[in-house]
Amino acid sequence: MRSIGEMARDSGLGASALRFYDRAGVLVPAWVDPASGYRWYATEQLEEAGALARLRRAGMPLADVRLVLAGWSSADTDLVRKLLQAHLRRLELGLSDARSEFSTLRALLDHRENPMTSPRTTTVRLSVSAPELAAALDAVRFAASTDPELPMLGGVLFDAEDDALHVVATDRYRLAVAQAGATGHGGPRTQVIVPAPLADAMRALLSDEEPAELAVDGDRVSLETGGRQAAGQCLAYDFPDYRRLVNLPSGRRTPVDVPAFRQSLETGPVRAGEVREQDGASYDLSVLKVADDGTVVPCADGDDDRNNVAVNRDFLLDALTAAGRDQLILEFGASTTPLVIRRPDDEETFSMLMPVRLDD
Repeated sequence: MRSIGEMARDSGLGASALRFYDRAGVLVPAWVDPASGYRWYATEQLEEAGALARLRRAGMPLADVRLVLAGWSSADTDLVRKLLQAHLRRLELGLSDARSEFSTLRALLDHRENPMTSPRTTTVRLSVSAPELAAALDAVRFAASTDPELPMLGGVLFDAEDDALHVVATDRYRLAVAQAGATGHGGPRTQVIVPAPLADAMRALLSDEEPAELAVDGDRVSLETGGRQAAGQCLAYDFPDYRRLVNLPSGRRTPVDVPAFRQSLETGPVRAGEVREQDGASYDLSVLKVADDGTVVPCADGDDDRNNVAVNRDFLLDALTAAGRDQLILEFGASTTPLVIRRPDDEETFSMLMPVRLDD
């Protein structure tokens, strides 16, 4: 007999997934301890579990998966083969439809005027508080993408409007926003994407209290302070409308003591996440809950409260470091909405982590 932990490790299905498939009647354990409720699986069920994992990764509906597994060990596998062929055909048709829709979308984008990639004919200059800009870059830099397939996210957005410079970075799975005071802009809203290496060079200049002069001239951006300058080409892409992304309904706000919370994350329970497509590596999930005493803690495997929120543990640790405070506020919405990390003294600086679904 295999324990649920051994079955999860050897089959590629998480323990929470095994419990889900048990409740759904898809893969029922060979024996359940009546005293503890602990699930045990027969050795021959490992092959079925592996087949189940592959079928779900291929997107087969649960009703069809149940039929496939019911016929998996039978002498006549004709039904199983027909179900596999039917699902493959659905996938091929779906891919064809998706290609057609994406082709139409690309054509619409090609015909729409894109102000971010049109040549700039004016120069924009503004004075920025060096300490505030340094703090803003420190707060968002961790969220910039390193995915070569998404070059438009491989930098930091500088968004100047009125008397503020908003600084933003995202890699799709996390997003960070900060703000620095600015003067002298006085014109229409100006956005440029500063490549990550150039943003790092700009940050290295911001070591004193002197104001920094930020200039955008055509497709070039520069920052000058203390007689030193960092300059280079802007990224010629459009950045996502981050203001729409951060327009979330208010959630439950819970204060956290960062050193204690960090220790609980580093030493507490984790669950295995999916394998990343870009590098084949896996990551650990921290499943968070608000305990009875009001503290936020990572919960152990088996705690399936619907209000728990699962996030990439490394991303959460990075966000805590970037926030730069010993006291922070975590804002929870539903388990399917982003987790927001806020500073108690600065509403304009925050980061968001996309949740990971655990129910399947």
